[in-house]
Amino acid sequence: MNIAIDAGNSRIKWGVHDGSRWLDNGALATADVAWLSEAADEWPAARVVICNVAGSEVATSIAALLAGRHSQVSFLHASAEACGVRNTYEHPRQLGADRWAALIGARALLGSACLVVCAGTATTVDRLDAAGVFRGGLILPGYDLMRAALASNTAQLPLADGVFRSEPRNTMDAIVSGCLQAQLGAVERMFSAIATEPGARCLLTGGAAARLAAHLCIPFQLIDHLILSGLVRYAESL
Repeated sequence: MNIAIDAGNSRIKWGVHDGSRWLDNGALATADVAWLSEAADEWPAARVVICNVAGSEVATSIAALLAGRHSQVSFLHASAEACGVRNTYEHPRQLGADRWAALIGARALLGSACLVVCAGTATTVDRLDAAGVFRGGLILPGYDLMRAALASNTAQLPLADGVFRSEPRNTMDAIVSGCLQAQLGAVERMFSAIATEPGARCLLTGGAAARLAAHLCIPFQLIDHLILSGLVRYAESL
């Protein structure tokens, strides 16, 4: 039995996995980390693996509320190699734990080259080759963060709530379409490096994944809980 916890900038996601399927999962705002104790009260005795990109205070809070409940609690950090994935980052431990978990989850799903896209507060776009080697990736502001940046840093642009159009003709649609095109362009340009490889596809996860999926022009697959799945795969290797 494994419990996976993904502490991100906006949300904390968690899941209970019995080795073959998810028994339970949930999410809460990262600012409400203390409420995680209510979910933890219902968890069975299990090994817990956590990835945290929300800062040291959140990590301390999670560790404190799990103390005494579970004897095996560990935080995932990127390493040079794990679970069939080799990390070629210049300084391997500087790779975000969430990106590392997603790459491990992707490798467990696919033996072919893939692009791993986590679309959340930030969007990360990471390339994994058919041999399981992480070849590098991008970090860019997520869709909502792009919209918020325009609204807060310009005098006359609102927090837009328009629709995606190929030829926008009003400001709301222009902002929404511009932010989405920036996301889509980054993903599709990165995918072009592996587009001709057998079985290559893009794996999409995260809160904004469905919004990107609606407009992508490359082979893709929406994956729920990719980071949590990577954490479970890592836990099984311990």
